[in-house]
Amino acid sequence: MTIENILKRKGTDVTTISADVTIKRAADWLRAKNIGALVVTSENSVLGLITEREIVHAFSRYGEEAGSTLVKEIMQYGVTSVSPEESVDRVMKLMTHHRVRHVPVLRDGKLVGIVSIGDIVKHRLEDLELETHVLRDVYNAAR
Repeated sequence: MTIENILKRKGTDVTTISADVTIKRAADWLRAKNIGALVVTSENSVLGLITEREIVHAFSRYGEEAGSTLVKEIMQYGVTSVSPEESVDRVMKLMTHHRVRHVPVLRDGKLVGIVSIGDIVKHRLEDLELETHVLRDVYNAAR
């Protein structure tokens, strides 16, 4: 199974944000969209990510002043990205190794989606459920 399979089910909508907006604006977008990460872009280029984690750390570090801090000052630069053709297993390993919860999906350098650890877990659970049903059917047929 590939990341493309996940994107076909969940869709390719990605919420992006500029690096020159405030953390407060980023937090507002995360809340409004009910998501955990925004892809930071400039024109058509992916610069990095800003996640709930960076925002929480900024408020812990800077207090109320963090709200007016710009995204570019706390975002993750040079994030791990994957192609739609990557296997789900490989992406699980990358996410675990790099300790990230969100990975932008790029095709020929263009942003075509994003996958989260939740998307990966949901996909894996569906695979296990299907496997269970197949094994149950094989067992019942063999009786």
